[in-house]
Amino acid sequence: MKTILTILLAVALAAPIQFDKTVHDFGEISTKAGKQTCTFTVTNDADEPLSIFAVVPSCGCTDVVWPREAIAPGAKGVITATYSNDEGTGTFDKTLTVYTSAQKKPVILHLKGSVTKNAK
Repeated sequence: MKTILTILLAVALAAPIQFDKTVHDFGEISTKAGKQTCTFTVTNDADEPLSIFAVVPSCGCTDVVWPREAIAPGAKGVITATYSNDEGTGTFDKTLTVYTSAQKKPVILHLKGSVTKNAK
C-alpha cells in the first residue's frame, strides 16, 4: 500500500514541464565583454502541446526570445536571454518570469554574475 501511495504522489507532483536549469551563472565578466547570452531548454513532459505565453525580464537590461509556436508533447523549446552588460561593475541577479499553459504558477529563471573592470 505504501508503494502505491508513493507512486501516486510522484505522479501527482510531476511537473508537466522541465527546464535544463533555472539559474545561469555567467561568472566573472568584464565590462568590456559586451552582451552576454545564455539559453534555457524547456521540455514538454505533458500529454498536450505547451504554450509559452510570455517571458518577462525583471528589467530592460535583458532581452528574451522564446518559442511562439506550441511545443509538442515530448519536444523541446529554447528560451534565449541576452544580458546587456552595460550597467557598470558589481554583481547582478536578473529574473525571467515564464508564463505557460502547463501550470498556473509561473517559473522563475535567473541570470547572475559579477561584472568587473578586468575579469579573468
